Amino acid sequence: MATMTKKERVRAALAGREVDHVPVSMWGHDFLREWSPEDLAAQTAEAYRANDWDFIKLNPRWTFFAEAWGNEYEPPTEQVRPLLTKQVVHSAADLAKIEAVDGTTGVFGEHITALKLLLDDVGDEVDVVYTLFSPLAVVGLLCGGVGRPLTNHAEEDPAALHSAIAAATETLKQHGRAALDAGAAGVFFAPLQWTSQRACSLDFYREFGRPYDLQVLQSLRGADFNMLHVCGNENMLELLLDYPVHALNWADQGGGNLSLAEVRALTDKTLIGGVAHDRMMELTTDEVGEQVAAALAVGETHLMVAGGCGISPLTPAATKQAVVAAVRGG
Repeated sequence: MATMTKKERVRAALAGREVDHVPVSMWGHDFLREWSPEDLAAQTAEAYRANDWDFIKLNPRWTFFAEAWGNEYEPPTEQVRPLLTKQVVHSAADLAKIEAVDGTTGVFGEHITALKLLLDDVGDEVDVVYTLFSPLAVVGLLCGGVGRPLTNHAEEDPAALHSAIAAATETLKQHGRAALDAGAAGVFFAPLQWTSQRACSLDFYREFGRPYDLQVLQSLRGADFNMLHVCGNENMLELLLDYPVHALNWADQGGGNLSLAEVRALTDKTLIGGVAHDRMMELTTDEVGEQVAAALAVGETHLMVAGGCGISPLTPAATKQAVVAAVRGG
């Protein structure tokens, strides 16, 4: 068939139509170049051009959602996550003080600026999906991370946690809408490792995760390309299959997780994965080819090839290019 543009290819994949080749992309943090809108946009465009991705997932500064409510971090000097130096929430009583903030100004505004800069550069040729953490994920970061101590605070005062998550929900709805208004094709909705049963129980997520996730996603339903990222091993993907998104991304080779073929039997949403993101540093070209071939064997409609999560910033360029070559038959 005739060669498609990147946008045509992605939209055809989302619709389950035939494609000239399955769309392929990867993403991950560059922890040293996330600290200004200009650097974030520039390094994202450079990675896109170096690898010829079919869509871009804009990775924000890892810390920025928590910064919006007052957490502070020390920028790294190596390719590692920033160091937390000030944490806003230390108790259930602190949770009760969390209020909605403006989702269009401050650090939120900086990331919308980065999005606009990126779109000005490459938006005519490729879809950009904007990362949006979930309300539970954001409140977890204010408490220091995933799991405890937030789960302890929930046992002490569940109403305080509900109040904090509800406040974050309102802000994230506003921020997600601002990203779409700026030109993003959709959002990459990321609950972080809260969707792993190693972090919390299904019942916990049903109470503190799912209802607020749905509020945010329902508010963004007009987008063309919303994707849900279900993070971690032993994940709860089956609980989330009915989320109002176009595509699902998870570590399909992760321990205790459903495979691409297993999820294909459960949903007609587009599946995004196939490559073991946590092994990218060590994969040979032949292993990359084997993983891509296994993904394509599931069926080349409603499919995009990517990692099951963000890849290390130290991943060799040749490995990333091998993924693209394997998908395109090069």
